[in-house]
Amino acid sequence: MFERVYFDWNATTPLRPEAKAAMAAAWELSGNPSSVHSEGRKARRLVEDARAAVAKAVGGRPQDVVFSSGGTEANALALMPGLRRGTSAPVTRLLASAVEHASVLAGGRFAPNAIGSIGVTRSGVVDLDRLRSLLNEGPTALVSVMLANNETGAIQPVAEVAEIVHRAGGLLHVDAIQAFGKIPFDLASTQADLLSLSAHKIGGPKGVGALVLAEGVEGLEALLRGGGQELGRRAGTENVAGISGFGAAAKTAMAALKADAARVRGLRDRLEHGLRQTPGLVVFSDDVKRLPNTVLFTAPGMRAETAVIGFDLSGVAVSSGSACSSGKVQPSHVLAAMGYRQGLTQGAVRLSLGWSTNETDVDLTLKAWRKLADTLVKGERRNTA
Repeated sequence: MFERVYFDWNATTPLRPEAKAAMAAAWELSGNPSSVHSEGRKARRLVEDARAAVAKAVGGRPQDVVFSSGGTEANALALMPGLRRGTSAPVTRLLASAVEHASVLAGGRFAPNAIGSIGVTRSGVVDLDRLRSLLNEGPTALVSVMLANNETGAIQPVAEVAEIVHRAGGLLHVDAIQAFGKIPFDLASTQADLLSLSAHKIGGPKGVGALVLAEGVEGLEALLRGGGQELGRRAGTENVAGISGFGAAAKTAMAALKADAARVRGLRDRLEHGLRQTPGLVVFSDDVKRLPNTVLFTAPGMRAETAVIGFDLSGVAVSSGSACSSGKVQPSHVLAAMGYRQGLTQGAVRLSLGWSTNETDVDLTLKAWRKLADTLVKGERRNTA
């Protein structure tokens, strides 16, 4: 058996040892965190310790962290009419950038006719002039712009977006799921009113996420109704083990963020340099700030499905973009929004690195790519013969 290389960290990350240990300890407890007896209080302590860790990671208050079943639920919980801050008017419509995750593009609890799309530039960055125009064309809006794109890695100017949105009396939701643990940020630097997070992107377990509110945000209503858990904002017995793993992963990720980002960026740049030896190869969003671990690229004659399979047969796990498409390789809505023709939206492959990626992984991936590239060149020659 050849050595496998994992280059799909933007889809999910390996479970950190610290998260695994925290979860194992939680599994030993029998109490319900809503119970008042000793067993229940022990479970509650784990949940609240994790809540404090997640809040600290993004500069929020523990009481403003709402745990969810993942990033998708966190986004769905955030996207609702009626949200307000202070004396501002409640939001009545949603404006989302065209490159958002599918869970945001679905619109949450807004009616379809109350949802608008904000275009992006050729580099995948939100068009600020278009945002200003849309805000002036209707009532108070909730604007949703992700901090970093899950496909291209492009980092959005969310602080500038926030200034524009707040000046117009609106609120800003930031899907920070892909940026969490990769670049430094917090509620203050983003000026977000609502912030979505996910555990499995930072070495925590799958199936746990959080919505973090800025102080003063009001009007949030539960998506799941029932008991009074999460201060009435999300019913259902808390996933104590998963939440404990999330808290441990958040602590570890924040402590290692600066060193990991610098090391991974170096490996990403080396990988990208090797890929660019292929004539005609295109790296998307390479002219704007990107996550330090992400490369989305295509080459002449490349089909994403064929390339993903080819990499896999060579022992390298990659993806064609978002992993939230039921296992299907589909044209990228992100690249389409950036103005690329259909052939390119169907031929892009994403390589994403993480904290355990090493030089050997890069070497093996470039070797696999050279093999694939040779196949593409031969195919192009046959097609033009």
